Amino acid sequence: HRSLLSSFYYVVCDLSLVFILYIATTYFHLLPHPLSLVAWPIYWVLQGCILTGVWVIAHECGHHAFSKYQWVDDLVGLTLHSALLVPYFSWKISHRRHHSNTGSLDRDEVFVPKSKSNVAWFHKCFNNPLGRAVSLLITLTLGWPLYLAFNVSGRPYNHFASHYHPYAPIYSDRERLLIYVSDVTLLCATYFLYLVATVRGLVWLVCVYGVPWLVVNGFLVTITYLQHTHSSLPHYDSSEWEWLKGALATMDRDYGILNKVFHHITDTHVTHHLFSTMPHYHAMEATNAVKPILGEYYQFDDTPFYKALWREAKECLYVEPDEETSQKGVFWYRNKF
Repeated sequence: HRSLLSSFYYVVCDLSLVFILYIATTYFHLLPHPLSLVAWPIYWVLQGCILTGVWVIAHECGHHAFSKYQWVDDLVGLTLHSALLVPYFSWKISHRRHHSNTGSLDRDEVFVPKSKSNVAWFHKCFNNPLGRAVSLLITLTLGWPLYLAFNVSGRPYNHFASHYHPYAPIYSDRERLLIYVSDVTLLCATYFLYLVATVRGLVWLVCVYGVPWLVVNGFLVTITYLQHTHSSLPHYDSSEWEWLKGALATMDRDYGILNKVFHHITDTHVTHHLFSTMPHYHAMEATNAVKPILGEYYQFDDTPFYKALWREAKECLYVEPDEETSQKGVFWYRNKF
């Protein structure tokens, strides 16, 4: 059950915290010199975490989980996502297809693993601690923009695919107008940031907005990567894939206090894939109800996310079919070259 009042309550709470943290930055210059240097990194992390929660609410709007009114969901989602430089309708459409095809090697939209023979040579060169660290750094900072702009880690298409391109193969003819709307709104948001930079300076904009925005991108990639990457999560080709199998091939994770800050997108992702129009404030209740029904098919890993990120980057490099069973269409992660 979606409540307009409850949903807006979380929007107001999050944006209020964003504003309070912004106001706090206006007093940093009054702090003694060493403390002023420490204050900025603390602000970046805190603001990035809160804005990740804002991102999650916009994501729920894309699922029509914010209210009973589609126009309200789209208006709120378009506003919040554009403020974080996300093309709302473009990503809403591709993300909806991800939910419709989760775990499918043929039709899923993102985090589609490669077979061993299709792994690029440079990935093998990065298969060591230093290479892994560099790869993770690039992924966490540039992964989200690269996916939106060039479909990196997305489903392979025969033609150039980009979330900013109305005629990309990701979209059908009836969806192209919405891509234009997303692009125009993003241009307006970018122009607004440009005007702010001309008034307050580029350094000020980077410190107040740019670095927290990078933190949001890093958490977004971490959360989604860990939701769909684990050695116990199967992938399926067209001979074995079914919607329920794919929906259950996801992993709930424990982010500690950040579970609440991120509106439980982290530790209730399984039920989110089963009931994507369910608002986040009912997700824990639903998860607790679903666990005993799913039994062994409910996937949860309580490894701290920063440790899990390193482990999955090491162990989940490509997928191969399970040769020891008759199910040749079921694929599992491997890491041996």
